[in-house]
Amino acid sequence: MVRTTTLAAAAASLLVHVQAGGLYTKNSAVLQISGVDYDRVIAKSNYTSIVEFYAPWCGHCQNLKPAYEKAAKSLAGLAKVAAVNCDDEVNKPFCGQMGVQGFPTLKIVRPGKKPGKPNVEDYQGPREAKAIIGAVKDKIPNSVKRLTDKNFEEWLEEDKEGPKAILFSDKGLTSATLRALAIDFAGVLPVAQIRNKETAAMEKFGIEKVPTLILIPGGSKDPITFDGENTKDAMVEFLSQAATPNPDCPPPKEKKPKSKKDDKKASKSSSKFSKASASHKSADASSAAASAQSETVEEPVVPTESPDPNLKTEDTAEPIIIPVEETKPTIPIIAEQAELQASCLTSKSLTCILAILPKDEASEASTTALAALASIHQKHDKSGGHLFPFIGVPASNPLASSILAELKFDSNDQPHLIATNGKRSWYKKYSGETFGPVEIEAWVDAIRMGDGKKETLPETLIVEDEKKPEVKEEKEKPIEQEPIDIKIEELPDDFEVPQPEKKHDEL
Repeated sequence: MVRTTTLAAAAASLLVHVQAGGLYTKNSAVLQISGVDYDRVIAKSNYTSIVEFYAPWCGHCQNLKPAYEKAAKSLAGLAKVAAVNCDDEVNKPFCGQMGVQGFPTLKIVRPGKKPGKPNVEDYQGPREAKAIIGAVKDKIPNSVKRLTDKNFEEWLEEDKEGPKAILFSDKGLTSATLRALAIDFAGVLPVAQIRNKETAAMEKFGIEKVPTLILIPGGSKDPITFDGENTKDAMVEFLSQAATPNPDCPPPKEKKPKSKKDDKKASKSSSKFSKASASHKSADASSAAASAQSETVEEPVVPTESPDPNLKTEDTAEPIIIPVEETKPTIPIIAEQAELQASCLTSKSLTCILAILPKDEASEASTTALAALASIHQKHDKSGGHLFPFIGVPASNPLASSILAELKFDSNDQPHLIATNGKRSWYKKYSGETFGPVEIEAWVDAIRMGDGKKETLPETLIVEDEKKPEVKEEKEKPIEQEPIDIKIEELPDDFEVPQPEKKHDEL
């Protein structure tokens, strides 16, 4: 068993197969793993992880890199932040097994009820460090016992000889740090939390201020108060005097030489994955991918690939993405005032995204913004999502200048993105400085989730929804016709009706 004191130290000591040519350097806070490492380092870990599946040539992956590295530094000691280079031949079978269809794909992996059988779900939030950190922290399991004046004595009586730890706090929620600390000592040292309003518990242990962490060594030993820095590493070291932390994950196994048969299987699977994007049912995956097959894996959302084809080099392998049609996606451009009002600015209109364009519609900023909006909408359309309409509004539309004036935009020499909702009378501006797809998609996702402050939409921009008058259908009157006299002549008495000839060769 490998003994570790912190998750950060454990991650640093892991023997992982770092592949050359990846997006992250060896000194990065992001843990670089291969498909071979996934089963041991991630699937069998006690900790929650987030794993990025990427390709070095992918523009969106390069845009995500700063935020992902920032998230990795913030989550150090709390959760694992890892990355897999799917452009590496060794990893292609594994990426296909995990259902990767585009880059970057982010998956949150958290321990399941059975060891080695984690729960895997796609991360679909904004591609920002703050959002990633929050999503991962929410997925950290909570085994911290909540105590009150009524039950803390009973908890202390359980296993008197064993060590225990209690954090006295003024907060009702359990922090990610304390939850991660409980994971370190799960099964060997129970961790509890008591609020400062529980006066009996506070008086029993002589607690005068919060937060205060105490260690109860067990037996007849007196409690010890933690007086170090409020960091997880310091707290782990403090509690380690009474118990040894759990190992992060199983140690690496000795390498066995591959047989020719295995090499042929891996080569065949890799080739199939490169041509067909992702093989969900590949029987030729590596041992790590085979383990991942039994996990709970949800269908991934197809990320948008890099819009710049020049990012791909000659030495880069075939991209593992679904082939994109040659025609570039677009959004509708509405130049007529009445049509724009009817689409998005009536008293019954739902959410719309308006791209108010400057006079120079062919400017780089305008082209980039429209292309980003089109690619975002296309991605949701392909995944079966129902996204509100995106509409471009040229400067020639009379409403363009009215919207800019009413919403008090400073300049009209660049595009302005605005979300409007006529029915609920609100709008929200895009405040980003650039118009890349990652930044705009984060803003769109925030609108979808109802996050952020909204402003009141001026009444002057909203028109009443005109109902079409009901047209009553008149019943057609029957046409009166004059009676027609029909003369019938009598047939002669000797008239005979001709009979058809009988054919004897028919049954």
